[in-house]
Amino acid sequence: MVVAVILYFALATLALALLLLPQARAHAIGWAQRLVSGGAAARRRAADQGQRSVSDLARAVGGASSASASWVSVHRRWLIGAAVILPAAPLVPFALRGFLRLDGFDHRVSHEMNETVAALLQGEQLVPPPPLPPELFMTAEVERVRPLTRGASRQWELLEADFRQRLLVVFKLMHDQHGYDMVLLEGYRSPERQAQLAALGPQMTRAGAFESYHQFGLAADCAFMRDGRIVISEQDPWAAGGYALYGEVARSVGLTWGGGWASIKDFGHVEMRRDGVLQRRSGS
Repeated sequence: MVVAVILYFALATLALALLLLPQARAHAIGWAQRLVSGGAAARRRAADQGQRSVSDLARAVGGASSASASWVSVHRRWLIGAAVILPAAPLVPFALRGFLRLDGFDHRVSHEMNETVAALLQGEQLVPPPPLPPELFMTAEVERVRPLTRGASRQWELLEADFRQRLLVVFKLMHDQHGYDMVLLEGYRSPERQAQLAALGPQMTRAGAFESYHQFGLAADCAFMRDGRIVISEQDPWAAGGYALYGEVARSVGLTWGGGWASIKDFGHVEMRRDGVLQRRSGS
């Protein structure tokens, strides 16, 4: 593979030199002409003079070789540099492969969680929980932490199928393994509602219409249920511990957790990123 890459770079460099450098092109054409004319003359002499043509051919080839050697001597610095750089360039990624790592990715964690998560994702499709009474989303705590939540969509069927199943797996693992009951605060979000929330300021969201995965059914905001009430604020120690577990479980099924963002943290937010979906990435 490495030899093929080196050969490709060498041929590409030669082709570019012939296309872009008139002097190199002239030398190449002259060398080819001398080689052809020398070979033709040698063949004619060989037909007429027999053994004598061998020495003539040698001289002709020698003349062409001398011209080539002269060109190599003039450009030897460039050739030495190319000989060093071209073989080394394709080797750089191999040399650095041990130092490159994607943020937030740990192959050991993925391997440890893979069997459990794969079994859940590939098994029987999980069914969304029944809808909760609307008044649970109208309390003072919910309104204080998440303004306008009462008007949010909590229709699981509006979420993209793969994302919906992964989120249901998160809910199941949080309940079965950690004892936390979770609730969907908001799933799909219309462009109009996204613009309305963005107008409240960056503390709510930095994403405008079609700049959030919510508009594509690939994001959800979630919280916890305790004693029949929705608990959202991470200021609650119990909820703070739950969010940390929630982030770990979400990552184990291939989702991005908003609590792991470097700037504004959104502990209840998860999303499934896909290339080319958003106009730009700017928040939740």
